[in-house]
Formats: sequence, structure tokens, C-alpha cells
Amino acid sequence: MKALREDEFALDVTRLTLVCGSAGFDGTQFKNLLAAEYDIQLNKTSRNSVLLQTNINNTRSDIAQLIKVLVEISQGIEKKLADGGTKAKEAFAARVKSLMTDVPNLPNFSSFYSHFRENPSSKTSEGDMRLAFFAAYREDQCEHLKLFSPEIDKRLKEGPELVSANFVIPYPPGFPIMVPGQVINAETIEFMRKLDVKEIHGFSAALGFKLLNPAAIQSSKTTSKSGSDLSGNAKPKKARSAVGD
Repeated sequence: MKALREDEFALDVTRLTLVCGSAGFDGTQFKNLLAAEYDIQLNKTSRNSVLLQTNINNTRSDIAQLIKVLVEISQGIEKKLADGGTKAKEAFAARVKSLMTDVPNLPNFSSFYSHFRENPSSKTSEGDMRLAFFAAYREDQCEHLKLFSPEIDKRLKEGPELVSANFVIPYPPGFPIMVPGQVINAETIEFMRKLDVKEIHGFSAALGFKLLNPAAIQSSKTTSKSGSDLSGNAKPKKARSAVGD
């Protein structure tokens, strides 16, 4: 209660985060194991953890069953390692290291493409995301590049810049690492290439990144400075002040 009153944030005691990477499981594997073998349903998964969310229907016996299952799985892992010898232990250690240590660093926000900025020379990073969002509805202004395409690396070095047309949201972390109009830099590409999660909203591995073509955007007649956005809608005029009219 003291923590709830005085801490800057509070943990929801009904939500249980369970680290499974130290047992050699990624979140999806562990979720499937619990569902298929033990009929335990999870809420969300990450690269090396799972989220269990309790509710008013859960009883003490439910918790006892969960603990029993975790003990059973742990004992199974220990037996496999003991029976497998040195090679099995080395492989297990490498798997745990890849899940718990060798995780890709979240990229920082780069910048908005200059066309979507009121003042491209400004030190601040704000941009017109709405303009970029609606520009993506015009297929003639978009292009697709696959994640591991050599063209990606070439353009990172030589240009033209890679400009995201979509919100790209991997789960985890569950928030955008790219937004419409953002310049995609090498740091973001490296993160995406190391990412091994299955759920990525706004990105199709078959098609690759959906990008706004810089040349097509620059040649477009509808720009943010012409009074209309790239969706063809007129930009609203600023309201006049009632004071002094």
C-alpha cells in the first residue's frame, strides 16, 4: 500500500510476467507448450518472456497448478541436460545467451523526411505525420523493398533516403519503431534484421518495407505548402481571433 501511495508507478499485481528465456524458450514456444500440453492460456508473449493475466475467476488451485507445471518443465530441462552431457549443456547455454543477452537494441527515432517538416533545418524533430500517412494511399508514390535486399544497404549509403509509409509495430515491444514519413536509418534496419518475433504490424516479409518514393513525393503537385495534403483534401484555414476583429 505504501508503494501504491508513494511510488511514481505501480505494478499491476494481477499481471504476472514470467521470464522463459533462461529456460531456453522464446515466448511463442513457451506459450504453445503451455497451451498444448497443460491447457494454460497466456495473454501476450515477448522474445524471452510471457504475460499471464489473472482475473476474478482464478482460484488458489489455479496458481498451484501453474507452479506445479513450471516445476515439471524445469525438472524436464534438468534431466535432458544431465542425460545430454557437455554438448547438450553448451547448446542450451548458447540458446539462453541468444534469448537473454544477444537481444537487438531498440532504435532511436531518426527524423522525418524533409518534405514533411515545416523547417527542415530545425533542431527539433517534429513533422507532419498526417501528410505522410495519406501519401501512402497513392500507390504511384510508394515502393516496396525487401528487408535483406542489397538495395537497402546501397540506399543507406548513397541515397535516396528510405522513407517509411507505414506504422511498423513489432510485438514486442508493441509500439512503433517506424512511423509514416520517418527516415529509416541503418540502426532501424539492423534492429529489424535481428528481430525474430512473428508479429509485426505494418510489415510484410513477402513484400518488404512499404516506402514513400522521395522523387514521386517531391514532384507531386499537392504538398503541405500548397494548401492541400497529399490525400487531396484542402488544409483548413487558421481561425481568426475574435479579439480585435
